[in-house]
Amino acid sequence: MKEEIAKYIVYLRSVRNASPSTLSNYQLDLEQFLGYLSPPGVKAVALDEIDHRLIREFLGHLHDRGLQKSSIARKLASLRSFFKFCVREGRLAQSPARLVSTPKLPKRIPSILSTEEMNVFLDQITTAGEGAVPQRPRPGAPEDESRLLVKRDRAILELLYASGLRVSELTGLNVADVDRKGMMLRVLGKGNKERIVPFGSKAEQALEAYWPVRAELLYRAPGRTNPEAVFLNFAGGRLTKRSVGRIVKKYTRLVNVNWDIHPHSLRHAFATHLLADGADLRAIQELLGHASLSTTQKYTHASIRQLMEVYDKAHPRA
Repeated sequence: MKEEIAKYIVYLRSVRNASPSTLSNYQLDLEQFLGYLSPPGVKAVALDEIDHRLIREFLGHLHDRGLQKSSIARKLASLRSFFKFCVREGRLAQSPARLVSTPKLPKRIPSILSTEEMNVFLDQITTAGEGAVPQRPRPGAPEDESRLLVKRDRAILELLYASGLRVSELTGLNVADVDRKGMMLRVLGKGNKERIVPFGSKAEQALEAYWPVRAELLYRAPGRTNPEAVFLNFAGGRLTKRSVGRIVKKYTRLVNVNWDIHPHSLRHAFATHLLADGADLRAIQELLGHASLSTTQKYTHASIRQLMEVYDKAHPRA
């Protein structure tokens, strides 16, 4: 089975153009399944010996270990895709995963800041960031590092909300992808699908304030830089997804410790606020880069929930 898994990963990389994170997740899921079937000292199970009972036992094992239903469902999806590939390649007559049902998942409505809360959050970033400078200096950091990075951080947060970008799309932006005059971005989304998205005046102002900072970051780290990347760390390298997550958490704690905001929260807010102001659902689908309209429709549930909260607070007989 190891050989089939290796071929499948190559197929995902070369034919399906899967992202590095997708490749890593699928490989980990399949290797975990293989490890469950053939632990050390036990004879390896052949591919054609795997049936739906073994898959169900594996899912039960994951459940007993305390994995969330969503994680179990993802691992089952990895197995289904793998066995479908094996059938297509002629290694199996039919998929053993076809008889295994997906765990029923609860419908999750994302927690989203209101328009007013989001404006407060973004407007206070510079003040909050500058206030944090004497409190949390990075060991060995130059004295003016915080001054530079606050402008970068504001541009990051403004752009996440202005364009509804995924974090990987933001960190993957290159200078050539930014149309400063037209206020548009060329974004490379999931499956290497390219789309064009606009950004507004607040994001433009934040970006214009950041460009000189970016130039200074490149100047300070000659020879070790990533000159095509838009968002850089202090060493001049491309900013990572993990770093963006830390940036969002940092400013959330500084503005309001009771908020639970992560980078994807700004994407949720982007879609929900557009929908609340009358934007067409299909237009939002295009802006977000969703392959299916059903993925975009979850924002209608969030909008309805917010309407009900307003109704319950405001109506005299609610």
